[in-house]
Amino acid sequence: QVQLVESGGGLAPPGGSLNLSCVASERNPNYWLMGWHRQAPGKQRELVADITKLGTVMYGDPVKGRFSISTDNAKNTVFLHMHDLKPEDTAVYYCYLQQSREYWGQGTQVTVSS
Repeated sequence: QVQLVESGGGLAPPGGSLNLSCVASERNPNYWLMGWHRQAPGKQRELVADITKLGTVMYGDPVKGRFSISTDNAKNTVFLHMHDLKPEDTAVYYCYLQQSREYWGQGTQVTVSS
């Protein structure tokens, strides 16, 4: 089965930056959608950003203008560049791959605190 491996989580101060990456062991060459959702304690899981093979990008409203998603297709990797971090960005960030089936990573903790 497809495996997703996330990295780059950690602690950042308000206004700081972090970069996350997610590597998929394989992807459907015809179509895929890949990106990030996040979940804070007691909150619903919500979209952060995703990108398709065609380059279509979508961002959740709370991160628009601050986060950027990109992909290295040759390496089956998606990156999330997080800037101007806010305490409300604190959550577990889960990598997600959608093709014929859905796959989720184990999640990586992002904590924004001074």
